[in-house]
Amino acid sequence: MQGSFEYFLNQLINGVTLGSIYGLIAVGYTMVYGIIGMINFAHGEIFMIGAFNALIAFLVLGMIGLTWVPLALLIVLVIAMALTAVYGWSLERIAYRPLRRSPRLAALITAIGMSIFLQNYVQLLQGARNKPIQPVVSGGIEIMRSGDYVVSLSYMQMIIIGLTIVLMSIFSWTIAKTPFGRAQRACEQDRDMAALLGVDVDRTISLTFVTGAILASVAGLMFLLYYGVIDFFIGFLAGIKAFTAAVLGGIGSLPGAMLGGLLIGLIEAFWSGYFSLEYKDVAAFSILVLVLIFRPTGLLGRPDIEKV
Repeated sequence: MQGSFEYFLNQLINGVTLGSIYGLIAVGYTMVYGIIGMINFAHGEIFMIGAFNALIAFLVLGMIGLTWVPLALLIVLVIAMALTAVYGWSLERIAYRPLRRSPRLAALITAIGMSIFLQNYVQLLQGARNKPIQPVVSGGIEIMRSGDYVVSLSYMQMIIIGLTIVLMSIFSWTIAKTPFGRAQRACEQDRDMAALLGVDVDRTISLTFVTGAILASVAGLMFLLYYGVIDFFIGFLAGIKAFTAAVLGGIGSLPGAMLGGLLIGLIEAFWSGYFSLEYKDVAAFSILVLVLIFRPTGLLGRPDIEKV
């Protein structure tokens, strides 16, 4: 069955689903790098906190008896986005803003420290055990059948892929057409000049962190619903994968982050399906190394121009 087209199609669906989640997290990495030139290693933990916020919201809704799935999903999505945005804003305001004029190494060490702090913070509050959730969205449609082997697309996979497309469309429009997008692009080019021209640089950077946290919270909700279990450590590996996706696509490039996420998801799915599940991470990182050897700026990245 491994050599059949049906099996290939199944792995393709799995890869696109997983890549959508990675892509949403990777956008947060690439936005922060684009505007202040630092790697926010705590962004994976923001994703993890988004998943926990969604889980707690589901439990609260279950306790008060609100069980109609579409309404519950909408409420949980809004709550998770709002609460996680507060964490993203607080992270920038408390940990990174005081170090904005410091050497990059200080900000990098702070980011690693905040990552460890947030992991332990959630571990203390929620415990170290896995947190499962009953399937919220079940069922799907049959795409193809070969004997007993069925290729299906679940409703959950449709939601993940569809929501990612909608969010990325809204986000791309926001960056291209709105005053916030223009301010963000101005800060990416030259923060001092943007400030002289009247751009509120502090607010723009804070909103960038908030936007990244909102996208990460959606990724956390989708991860929770898709896999059905989370713990305080999920942010580390997902964050590393998303960071890899951002570098693969070209750190600083928003389309590159999404492309990198999809590629990492596809590499993992096909490697797991055709070769070895245990070495899927090795395969993803090996592809990253190969790409960076021949294209150091990533697939869609642009080389920095030295200003004189």
